[in-house]
Amino acid sequence: MTPARERNRQRLMRLLEGSGNGSCADCGAADPEWASYTLGVFVCQSCSGLHRNIAQISKVKSILLDPWSSSEVEFMESVGNNTAKAKNEQIVPAFYYRPTYNDCTLLREQWIRAKYERREFLSLERQEPYSAGYREGFLWKRGRDNGQYLSRKFILSEREGVLKYFNKHDAREPKAIMKIHSVNATFQPTKIGTAHGLQITYLKENSTRNIFVYHEDGKEMVDWFNAIRAARFHYLQVAFPGAPISDLLPKLTRNYLKEGFMEKTGPKHTEGFKKRWFTMDDRRLMYFKDPLDAYARGEVFIGSKENSYTVLPGLPPSIQDNHWQFGITIVTPDRKFLFACETEEDQKSWIAAFQIVIQRPMLPQEYAGNRSSHYLALPPLYFSLIYIVF
Repeated sequence: MTPARERNRQRLMRLLEGSGNGSCADCGAADPEWASYTLGVFVCQSCSGLHRNIAQISKVKSILLDPWSSSEVEFMESVGNNTAKAKNEQIVPAFYYRPTYNDCTLLREQWIRAKYERREFLSLERQEPYSAGYREGFLWKRGRDNGQYLSRKFILSEREGVLKYFNKHDAREPKAIMKIHSVNATFQPTKIGTAHGLQITYLKENSTRNIFVYHEDGKEMVDWFNAIRAARFHYLQVAFPGAPISDLLPKLTRNYLKEGFMEKTGPKHTEGFKKRWFTMDDRRLMYFKDPLDAYARGEVFIGSKENSYTVLPGLPPSIQDNHWQFGITIVTPDRKFLFACETEEDQKSWIAAFQIVIQRPMLPQEYAGNRSSHYLALPPLYFSLIYIVF
């Protein structure tokens, strides 16, 4: 390495120690080792790959492996992450989802494109697709019975407080009306099998209903996601006047704490263990016969340790050995729930997820018993069991 090249590399390394530069400008991952020498930002390796998709705007190099000219380093010195954010994130709506390094590629890519390519956060007019309070369009929706994806018309109306879809493009009456107060949306690319797959849940007749949708255009899908968040945000502002925005934002949408297969047995612990898909949604443990089922077959409420909830590795000695070997026992005030995992790693991961919930004190709303507000602050109407089907 030439002396000049080494000096430039050392200058870049010193810049990484500066305020704001020690984490990725786009997803917040620690210790970025790449940089866009046309935008002046330091980014992680994953986001650097997404910057290559807008090569006409952003050109990236490795800080450690690529040669840097003095003029390129000087530009990095003149900008940096804090300055770039102040420029490119001037008016990001409060409800707009800012992805982290844990989020799917689609969310991170569209965040990068929104900032640097479309310049959405410099002008309110450019945010109309998700901030107007009304959105209408077509999404591919998975059929509940046949699993086929068919084009369906969706309408989101903030004024009516609903998201609805129609089975036929010219239908007058919607197939389903989803109240904004009970709607959640989370990207599920792996489960749905497409990079743009979105799972929408809502309450129907006191049961959680899932629908699975996608759109070929990634921007379209993320715009729908943020439009739902905007509608939820404005609803919560009315429902909880005076509440700090920081309290409302976590309630707009939420990712599941954990999902995966486990085996379960019935309440008498004499039935055979059956393989089911489980979803841990805050304090609700739901299970499905198939990951893409429309309805949960059962839900178990997981309370806190102050309310006598505990999770234990293993199963009672009396349980016959005809199940996966790595058991979990959840103890509630009413009964014990028995599950089995295929691997020790799965067992530890599920126990860790349960511990997060059990160690957290219950909120007053979680004792409320008001099902209609379940999705606002997740107050269950049940204490150990909603319903269970074996």
